[in-house]
Amino acid sequence: MRLVVQRVTRGSVSVDGEVIATIEVGVCVFLGIGTGDEEKDADYLVDKVAHLRIFSDEAGKMNRSLTDIDAEALIVSEFTLYGDCHQGRRPSFSRALPPAAAEKLYDYFIHKMRSIGVNVKAGRFRSTMHVNLINDGPVTLILDSPS
Repeated sequence: MRLVVQRVTRGSVSVDGEVIATIEVGVCVFLGIGTGDEEKDADYLVDKVAHLRIFSDEAGKMNRSLTDIDAEALIVSEFTLYGDCHQGRRPSFSRALPPAAAEKLYDYFIHKMRSIGVNVKAGRFRSTMHVNLINDGPVTLILDSPS
């Protein structure tokens, strides 16, 4: 699994002109699922995202996590994170997990985030989405699961 995590002051997802999810302070997580990914990869990354110390404490240092400040997470499926652009001009997505299996892991990731107390909003899997966000900092991190 591959994530792009952005600290935000606001974020939203729209599908067909309708806003389906909004958050205030928190993170926007673009979630890519690759071939070979399993629930253990999601477990690892859920723990990592929830406890990353990327929010400022009273001294202005990045020392607080999503769970420390009771912030929200906006989760957006993003198979293009596995786009391979090494050959030619058109990306290959052969390393992305096929949609049916990827959707199960996407739902699992969201469920696990909620199960540890994170207020999660989500995009709609297999939809063309418009994502609006205000990146705070900016703080943007790329996380990969161990496998």
